[in-house]
Amino acid sequence: MKRSLRQVAEAVEARLQGDGSVEVGSVASIGSASKDDLAFVEEEKYLARALQSGAGAVIAGEFAAAASGKPLLISRHPKLTFARAARFLADGNRDGSNSGIHPTAVVPPSVRLAAGVVVEAYGVVGADAEIGERTRIGAGCAIGRGATIGRECEIYPRVTIYAGTTLGDRVIVHAGAVLGSDGFGYVRDTKSGRYEKFPQVGKLVIEDDVEIGANTTIDRGALDETRIGRGTKIDNLVHIGHNCSLGQNVVIAAQTGLSGSIVIENDVVLGGQVGIGEHARIEEGVMLGGQGGVLPNKVLRGKGVAFWGTPAQPVREYLKQLAALARLSRK
Repeated sequence: MKRSLRQVAEAVEARLQGDGSVEVGSVASIGSASKDDLAFVEEEKYLARALQSGAGAVIAGEFAAAASGKPLLISRHPKLTFARAARFLADGNRDGSNSGIHPTAVVPPSVRLAAGVVVEAYGVVGADAEIGERTRIGAGCAIGRGATIGRECEIYPRVTIYAGTTLGDRVIVHAGAVLGSDGFGYVRDTKSGRYEKFPQVGKLVIEDDVEIGANTTIDRGALDETRIGRGTKIDNLVHIGHNCSLGQNVVIAAQTGLSGSIVIENDVVLGGQVGIGEHARIEEGVMLGGQGGVLPNKVLRGKGVAFWGTPAQPVREYLKQLAALARLSRK
């Protein structure tokens, strides 16, 4: 489904320059764009190449205000505007006309399905679950009893969502993710030496606009809840243990592991392969570099401060220590 540039400009709040009746249906890079695509350019040095490309129109900054040759959408933040335009065009292709339940899917009568829901081949939805309007459940997904999934969510194939889990609106869950599984909690009988399972009967709540990467696992709470805050973005192969609380707009890169009962406050950034011990707290705005490690019960604080190493410390201190070790090794 194509949209006119005038419609796109209004949707993303950009200034239209040129023919607003030109229609585009998708986005692409400068090198691969066709006449039906939008491209973008952030720096003036690439503008000439963008104007000579096959793109139907270009999103650019104020530096392009005097340019000609193609319709332009002028924006203060071209990359962000391009992302919003991509989403607007994609939403135009989700008009609900292909909604419905595949004949091989299993959806009991007690499931509450809103308008425009899609359940693809071999999807299984448990009794009393609820799925919001225009949400897509991919092939082979398993949705547990009483789970709640909001509107306009995209659940990719082979995702497992355990019973009682709650997802907000516009949540994206990539293939193979497991949400709401039991946490790793055991009590040892000192007499017999055996480990007995501690109850894992809490909830998992995922708020609006969260994206969860492929093969990521997030445990339910033991007795209370695990919560993922609004706007948080989680990469592939991340594990989040039971009773963790993540704030809003947290970013977690691949292969990071969080033990149980960790608090991650708003706007924290965790690099790849980070490891955090139980009951630790990462306060608002902290950045922790790749392979950084936080010991149990520790607190990292300092909005905008970058930490690195194991145990994690401010990056300047860590680099000084590395330099000192290097000098010692040369003696």
